[in-house]
Amino acid sequence: MAIDLAPTIQYKAADYKTEAHNDWCPGCGDFGILSAVQLTLADMQIAPHRVTIFAGIGCSSKIPHFVNTYGIHTLHGRSLPFAVGAKLANPELTVIAAGGDGDGLGIGVGHFVNAGRRNVDFTYILFDNGVYGLTKGQASPTLRLGVKTKSLPQPNINEGINSLLLALAAGFTFIARGYAYDVKHLRELIRMGIEHKGSAYINVLQPCPTYNDIMTKDWFGGDDRKDPQTGKALPRVYKLNQNGYDPLIGKNAGDAEIQSKIGRFIEKAMEWGDHIPVGVFLKNETVPSYDARIAERIKNYFDAAPARRTIADAEGKTTADLTAFFEEVRVT
Repeated sequence: MAIDLAPTIQYKAADYKTEAHNDWCPGCGDFGILSAVQLTLADMQIAPHRVTIFAGIGCSSKIPHFVNTYGIHTLHGRSLPFAVGAKLANPELTVIAAGGDGDGLGIGVGHFVNAGRRNVDFTYILFDNGVYGLTKGQASPTLRLGVKTKSLPQPNINEGINSLLLALAAGFTFIARGYAYDVKHLRELIRMGIEHKGSAYINVLQPCPTYNDIMTKDWFGGDDRKDPQTGKALPRVYKLNQNGYDPLIGKNAGDAEIQSKIGRFIEKAMEWGDHIPVGVFLKNETVPSYDARIAERIKNYFDAAPARRTIADAEGKTTADLTAFFEEVRVT
């Protein structure tokens, strides 16, 4: 049996960095999210070989190249089915899916819904800047109706998706929102998402310094609307827990409590403009995770998960015994 030396090693954030050239634009929020992921893995002391990051296509989807773990750069909008498959094949992995709002809520939105309803134990980090940054700034699914960023010839003609509400309807049991320039807070959210037993969705607001000239760093920070008395900026982003917000729906919660918490969630998820909440909106412990439901049907699932099974001998020949199958076919 191989000896896992991971517990004796003290990992630092630098251990999760690669030497790959990073070509994100200066000032991009992607850098803050990348740092938060690396710091979180170091905080949790998860060995790099125990982590796999999946991504689709886009600026943000390059993140697997910059984190020293296993990384899978998949197809446009297809990171979630890959992530779900990997987690079910090897439940011991820490699985993170990452990508942009265009990748995840445009072509990938069907996978977003199905990943949520299964409640597989993985974390999905969505980089949300309102534009398709890699393809010259077209309006993404999250850009609000009537907003005209500098690359659009006319104001956006579509209403934007509220991904927090969509995540709730799909069935994600951990729903949070962070801000890319608040790395300390974001790393806390990512850690809580990874520790949560079920599907965790973390929407991360971030400026695109090249194509989104509306929701900029100064806009989020409130530099355009300073207090007339003090001259200080009035940030638009505020933390939910500052107002005593409680996201937890415990395992034994009754219908009345659940309805109350969901109502409060919807109220906060709808806030935008001058007041944009960040933090954990929902942590629902009443729904069993998908792997737990599988284990109820396949009793040895965790001990003999697909990734643990021998599928070929030393010569590459299959070890599967299909005798019973072929006998059943002949009888039929």
